[in-house]
Amino acid sequence: MTLTELKYIVAVAREKHFGRAAEACFVSQPTLSVAIKKLEEELDVKLFERSANEVAVTSLGEEIIRQAQSVLEQAANIKEIAKRGKDPLAGPLKLGVIYTIGPYLLPSLVRQAISKTPQMPLMLQENFTVKLLEMLRTGEIDCAILAEPFPDTGLATAPLYDEPFMAAVPSNHRLATLKQVSADELKNETMLLLGNGHCFRDHVLEVCPEFARFSSNAEGIQKSFEGSSLETIKHMVAAGMGVTLVPRLSVPKEALSTQAKRKKSEETYVRYLPITDDKGGLPPTRRVVLAWRRSFTRYEAIAALRNAIYGCELPGVSRLS
Repeated sequence: MTLTELKYIVAVAREKHFGRAAEACFVSQPTLSVAIKKLEEELDVKLFERSANEVAVTSLGEEIIRQAQSVLEQAANIKEIAKRGKDPLAGPLKLGVIYTIGPYLLPSLVRQAISKTPQMPLMLQENFTVKLLEMLRTGEIDCAILAEPFPDTGLATAPLYDEPFMAAVPSNHRLATLKQVSADELKNETMLLLGNGHCFRDHVLEVCPEFARFSSNAEGIQKSFEGSSLETIKHMVAAGMGVTLVPRLSVPKEALSTQAKRKKSEETYVRYLPITDDKGGLPPTRRVVLAWRRSFTRYEAIAALRNAIYGCELPGVSRLS
């Protein structure tokens, strides 16, 4: 049994005609017919019912042809692996991104990747940190963009950038007149949080630990609400339901323009303020890293992805090397 013979029987099953199958395989019809007859004799089964007008696949033949198709696909994958070994940038790169990074980094990153490495398309997967770590472990994705900290799973990591948080408050809120706000000033407000599973929720609770208690009568806390995404929470802020913390890259450019230049959009109903610690020090930040399995051999692909990320605009963050 050979791959060529398997290719012939798949072609006949697809074309339902020996002559057209031979043309598709770039061989003569007698060559194709002899090869198929040889395979049938080796397997001691009849794969096709032949008639004057058409060829039909036998019931057992259908099962064998499905398996032959799978074998041919696996053989093609072996060639792809070999090709990538010669050119690590050839072929897709499976990239995972957490929900609170994807919408704000990917538009620019995809453009950079297309420009710098068009032969390496990005296959993207958005998910929670825990799920992406599992997908890395099982090989479902090649690498992931995550925010520290996360469980040490023996992955290789490279720092990308430190991203400060900003407070988002309704434009008619008493805090909206300030140039910056402290965590202490936020603890008396109604805090809007992402739901369980989002690592950014944990980051917010590190800055404002009072909200971890989720009590309506806890001292200095009115109430806490949850949203499914940062964009949903920003709509809730615009509606005056409370305040929240957001990563810097999620802040629209027009929202940081002067009042005179701001567009008439929902962002005019939200003010974004830098956050200081209670002593006026550096703002709280999160470190964003690229993680991959140590056994992943396409080092050049990882380097190319990092270069594409560094090619993005990334306003307001501190790039790391």
